[in-house]
Amino acid sequence: MAAWRLRRGGAALAASSAVAAAAAAAAAAAWPSASASDPSAAALEAARRRVAEPGAAPPPRAAQLSALAGSTPADPLDVLVVGGGATGCGVALDAATRGLRVGLVEREDFSSGTSSRSTKLIHGGCSSFLKLVGYSTCGEPWPSEIAIKVFGVRYLEKAVFNLDYGQLKLVFHALKERKQFYDLVAGRRLLHLSRYYSVDESVELFPTLAKNGNNRSLRGTVVYYDGQMNDSRLNVGLACTAAVVGASILNYAEVVSLIKDESGKRIIGARIRDTLSGKEFETFAKVVVNAAGPFCDSVRKMANNNVVPMICPSSGVHIVLPDYYSPEGMGLIVPKTKDGRVVFMLPWLGRTVAGTTDSNTAITMLPEPHEDEIQFILDAISDYLNVQVRRSDVLSAWSGIRPLAMDPSAKNTESISRDHVVFEDYPGLITITGGKWTTYRSMAEDAVNAAVRSGNLQPANGCVTDNLHIVGGYGWDPASFTVLAQNYRRMKKTYGGKVIPGAMDSAVSKHLSHAYGTLAEQVATIAQNEGLGKRLAHGYPFLEAEVAYCARHEYCESAVDFVARRCRLAFLDTDAAGRALPRIIEILASEHKWDKARQKVELQKGREFLETFKSSKNAQFSDGKHNDDDRKHNTVNKRDGIITQHIFTSTSSILAHRVIWVNVYWILKCSVSTFV
Repeated sequence: MAAWRLRRGGAALAASSAVAAAAAAAAAAAWPSASASDPSAAALEAARRRVAEPGAAPPPRAAQLSALAGSTPADPLDVLVVGGGATGCGVALDAATRGLRVGLVEREDFSSGTSSRSTKLIHGGCSSFLKLVGYSTCGEPWPSEIAIKVFGVRYLEKAVFNLDYGQLKLVFHALKERKQFYDLVAGRRLLHLSRYYSVDESVELFPTLAKNGNNRSLRGTVVYYDGQMNDSRLNVGLACTAAVVGASILNYAEVVSLIKDESGKRIIGARIRDTLSGKEFETFAKVVVNAAGPFCDSVRKMANNNVVPMICPSSGVHIVLPDYYSPEGMGLIVPKTKDGRVVFMLPWLGRTVAGTTDSNTAITMLPEPHEDEIQFILDAISDYLNVQVRRSDVLSAWSGIRPLAMDPSAKNTESISRDHVVFEDYPGLITITGGKWTTYRSMAEDAVNAAVRSGNLQPANGCVTDNLHIVGGYGWDPASFTVLAQNYRRMKKTYGGKVIPGAMDSAVSKHLSHAYGTLAEQVATIAQNEGLGKRLAHGYPFLEAEVAYCARHEYCESAVDFVARRCRLAFLDTDAAGRALPRIIEILASEHKWDKARQKVELQKGREFLETFKSSKNAQFSDGKHNDDDRKHNTVNKRDGIITQHIFTSTSSILAHRVIWVNVYWILKCSVSTFV
């Protein structure tokens, strides 16, 4: 039994860089020439050229299925990945760019589980920062710049207990020193220098922030920067990039059993069911990588039913509120609530996302948020705002399952951690679990390294994903949306069947550019040439053309795939998503040749899925909290504490990893007796 405990939190952004790519031709010209003595450079150059090729698209699903089914015991794949979330797709991309033969199967859709239900931040979460800081003495890299600032404030939290004016000056001085240390450690990843804001400046930037209340008063803010992303679109981008560089990936492909060699001592493949057709086939591989997230213990039990469980599931709930809760480009963090949890309130895709909770849960395919968890989040943010916080404002609410990992070789549960674990407890089966979005690239690298050792594989080169963009990233820049606005029209079909032209306005152009990068022109072409330029929902920039594009080029196989993981409407506004379902199904039916019976099933499944998102439209609540008739204004938190806020500074959403950069304010309240 071999186990590797990984504590690395570095390489926050997988297969990308944090700066905008130059034009594709210029980027290609700037790539260094590879030499025979540097196989990794040659592999990186080859991968870049394939990914940057205009119109780069993954092979059709049928070709991917054929490639997986075509493997044999005599001619196996090098690696078969089970699980199509962030880690699984990261593993497939890493292995494929090392020259290995790679397959990946996902029981549902790519990013259908935890990977689409995150807080959308690239930083690791405040509770994880303390752990990463603890590891810093080992010389390990920081997961992102935000970790330094959390360390500074947590240090002061423990150091300052009797707060008076003299001590207050020391607090600000300490924060100033932390700011400089934070900027220094950030190094080349530094986005902007941190700075202090006065009370008036802070309230001007965040008008809904409570300035005074309950004999408490705001005293100032310090700004720093963090990253945000569209998680499921990033995940789908990783899957498509892996396919473009040679991996055979297949969604709606469930592993029903693992295949052992004749001696029964090693895993050599898996029996897989295509859940769309019901047919089963066998795929053989030298190593199977189990990246099934919360369900990884189920895969492990296929090899040995008596294995010690690794997963301690935790539920994280988020809610979506109207945009006015967080002014454009700004957000809020409550780093310590009544029970010690952390709550975020951040602008995201034109709305405000707030969360998260952290509680024990059962493992299920469709986790649902509980009403008390939604109320907890509303309570937490209402303490810091001067706007009325109402339950009826909740547009969507969802729950995700964090696969907290425990080293199976540990003697007690103290090893439970949010770090990741790579473990081989049955020859030929490598399990990778734990971790989070911030560290998924390094997690994938560690898993592939373990697979190479286990299967005695012969990769052509080492890991290159730290310098590779995903499809649509090469040639993108923040002004790319203007090409769409100036050169394309949205041709819209009326109810009478007449096609009328419409402008490719800035909102739609920016959305397409940020969601698809340089591939956005393909979506715009469909909107213009095929009469699919109408918006799917009033007030949202999502176009009918996106449904067709995703069906053709992003393995979108169901209405839920699109409404939840390709355009995010289910997460932004459950009611709007429900109204858009019939038209989405109509377009998908045309693309996939569905009959009426299949369309009816899709509509039923779509509605059932949306019911798990507890918006104010489909939730029952009658406890009187946060109701519309509650007219009192909320005041500053009654507790002592620190608040943080975020300011978005740019929208580089597709380059590198569709990342949007954000600055955060630490807000110190001084007229209190303790610092918590």
